[in-house]
Amino acid sequence: MQKAIKGQALADHLAENPVDKDYEPLTTYFPDEEVLFVGEDIAESYPGWRIFFDGATNFKGVGIKAVLISESGQHYPTSAKIRFPCTNNIAKYEACILGIRMAVDMNIKEFLVIGDSDLLIHQLQGELTIKNVKILPYLHCHPYKNYIDPIEIEIRDQHVYCFRVDEEPDDKTWYYDIKRFLETREYPKNATNSQKRALRRLENHFFLNGEVLYRRTPYLGLLRCVDAAEATRLLEEIHAGTCRPHMNGFTLAKNILRAGYFWITMESDSIHYVQKCH
Repeated sequence: MQKAIKGQALADHLAENPVDKDYEPLTTYFPDEEVLFVGEDIAESYPGWRIFFDGATNFKGVGIKAVLISESGQHYPTSAKIRFPCTNNIAKYEACILGIRMAVDMNIKEFLVIGDSDLLIHQLQGELTIKNVKILPYLHCHPYKNYIDPIEIEIRDQHVYCFRVDEEPDDKTWYYDIKRFLETREYPKNATNSQKRALRRLENHFFLNGEVLYRRTPYLGLLRCVDAAEATRLLEEIHAGTCRPHMNGFTLAKNILRAGYFWITMESDSIHYVQKCH
């Protein structure tokens, strides 16, 4: 909507101010354009370590980044996301601190800090007063608190949903507890609170019609849930060419979905089945 309003204002301005035949374009030469490159010249001529930093905030979150450059020109970039809402100025302070902390961790004693925030630089130099009380801790002493959450990454060789369901004891199907809950509204014995919440969430994705359990999907409608024996038959028949010639595991799983069947580990089972094919 804002772009449309700006475009309409520009169109109205051009309509009210048509270009004359004797129009001469304005000169675009800026006599002091070298001033724009002063910061870059200083950074290039400085012989020691340098830190460039920047930060920004929008509706998606707060991001900060810094680059540490060695005397030989080696770059050490770093970036992070902040978990508390803040302004652009606070984000730039956090980015500056991120770069300085990286330099301190690398035992660098002297370095040049370079940023594009004129406000931050003049505030640190004492040339501008601070009106925002939230910035005062950054000027005097940054609070010793970790505002950046560490991200732990675990690498798996399969998709995460392939590990959601364990094998059921007593030859029960993978959907036994879901079906029983829909029928009787009773939880399994010794079920924990988290397991009960999981059953209540799964309830919205399944539909029971008599003795047949269906999986609700937004695009494929209702898919009939099958047990291990029927799943094996479906893998054999569809992979043998009932639907199309030899296919990979992902395509095999998609064809089973299009045929109207579902089980929760169908993709991993399809991949393993195809790998055994000669």
